[in-house]
Amino acid sequence: MKFLREVGGGVCAPYGFKAGGIHCGIRKNKDKKDLALIVSEVPAAAAGVYTQNLVKGAPVTVTKNHIADGKAQAIICNSGNANTCNANGIDIAEGMCSLVSKVAGIDSCDVIVASTGVIGQKLDLQPMADGIDSLYASLGDNSDDAAEAIMTTDTKIKSVAVEFDLDGKPCRIGGIAKGVGMVCPNMATNLIFITSDVAISPQMLQTALSEDVKTSFNMVSVDGDQSTNDTCCILANGLAGNNMITESGEAFSAFKKALHSVTVKLSKMIAKDGEGATKLIECNVSGGKTSKMSKNVARSVIKSSLVKAAMFGSDANWGRVLCAIGYAGEPVDVNKIDVIFRSSKGKILVCENGCGVEFSEELAKKILSQDEIQINIDLKLGGCRATAWGCDLTYDYVKINGDYRT
Repeated sequence: MKFLREVGGGVCAPYGFKAGGIHCGIRKNKDKKDLALIVSEVPAAAAGVYTQNLVKGAPVTVTKNHIADGKAQAIICNSGNANTCNANGIDIAEGMCSLVSKVAGIDSCDVIVASTGVIGQKLDLQPMADGIDSLYASLGDNSDDAAEAIMTTDTKIKSVAVEFDLDGKPCRIGGIAKGVGMVCPNMATNLIFITSDVAISPQMLQTALSEDVKTSFNMVSVDGDQSTNDTCCILANGLAGNNMITESGEAFSAFKKALHSVTVKLSKMIAKDGEGATKLIECNVSGGKTSKMSKNVARSVIKSSLVKAAMFGSDANWGRVLCAIGYAGEPVDVNKIDVIFRSSKGKILVCENGCGVEFSEELAKKILSQDEIQINIDLKLGGCRATAWGCDLTYDYVKINGDYRT
């Protein structure tokens, strides 16, 4: 039996969690859900990571304060308005938590709050107040409704869940995410909500999440812009019945492995659904002298607008890859670098020891015309590896962002 088993259900897959989503009127389009709620039957251990942008959405400040004690029981999130740079933003965010408290009987300080959408636009609490009863009534095995309600320019729901065993008990971790633009994080990316029924202390949960984002969400870039509202939170309610994880060991390692499988899948979903994107780009760097070197090189390549544009055009312009490696700020030996492009149509060596090699342009075009592409780089300096995810840069990215507010 495999250690991990992928299951359905998203954030409702773990025992004791319900979710729902409705249209309450924040967004003009009545066909788009704009308010989501996730609730645990019992108080849960809570952990979070957030944007490091100095301009922060009010919900980030409120959520940090609410889970400072390491516990929470619900998550509420609206789309269509970021509640950022608003004079009364804190009051609105706290008001959203109070609405949950009113219908669910949960202390408002045990509610995580998040918002996404336009920055600098006033957010009215009234539509949410009018819709909170309907939102609470929608709670059930409705992870996809919640995932839809947090979307902005996303075109696809992003949801995943896995099952694994701890102490002979089946345990689950599920997650949903939104984010296809303003994605170049320095903590996580946009909004990610993760649930688990594992029994784990808040301290170990925070440790696991903080470590994980370094090689998952922090390795995603769509456009090089860091959001003001980035929030990644996890609730673990302990209802699986495993022995409480309070220190490092076999159980903690298993939990981290399962968590990473969820976060990596969500990272790839975010990158592939980048605004206007037609292709998922995965950059795998091996042979780094340090982990930092491999990570920085992978991120530099995945962030390059010229590399992204070449991938959109299925153009094997490997010189742009070398260029991005060269300004990554790492002491690589440019005379040792190999580059291989790979997809479901095969692989092709385009650069060896820092120099071009003869290759078939026809085969390269076929390889790069697929919707999932790998750029594999060998630095030949050591044994450290890293992977980053991004997408191509298309005409539609400019179209989407040229009139995003209006």
